[in-house]
Amino acid sequence: MLGIDPGTATMGWGVIRQEGIRLRYVQHGAITTPSTWPMPRRLGRLFDGVTELVEGYAPQAVAVEELFFNTNVTTGISVGQARGVAILAAYRAGIEVAEYTPLQVKQAITSYGRADKRQVQEMVKALLKLPDIPRPDDAADGLAIAICHAFTVRMGGARSQEAASDAAARPPRTPSSRPGSR
Repeated sequence: MLGIDPGTATMGWGVIRQEGIRLRYVQHGAITTPSTWPMPRRLGRLFDGVTELVEGYAPQAVAVEELFFNTNVTTGISVGQARGVAILAAYRAGIEVAEYTPLQVKQAITSYGRADKRQVQEMVKALLKLPDIPRPDDAADGLAIAICHAFTVRMGGARSQEAASDAAARPPRTPSSRPGSR
């Protein structure tokens, strides 16, 4: 599984293998582009980098952090573009894409949706039995997203792009129609 954390100049990634109930660390890193490059060139480099990763590691799935509310519109657009090229590279390779919000990743890794970055990094280190916290931070985030996906698949709740589209086509439930509500 390949987890990707898209950023504006750096896209962190992490590869893990799930062997039964065990997770095995494979590799992590970051695709970096100079901030002085024009956006099309930066996006091209990110696309080529993700394409190389999926060709080199042949993951069963690619998990990407969902674009969550962002107060800086310019940053949000840049991150959205980076996410788009990552998703496109996986799609072109015929690989399933799953998306997770930062809250879902934190909940899966630490069992606490409001965990801070350091807590998530420490848990990534512990879960993968690494000697140190993976660096750069974006790469640690990529591993966290991959772990989140592995845990979600194990629990039978993988959320692929296709499944999310199907869910979006259904009418939303009202609070009174949710299980356990009164």
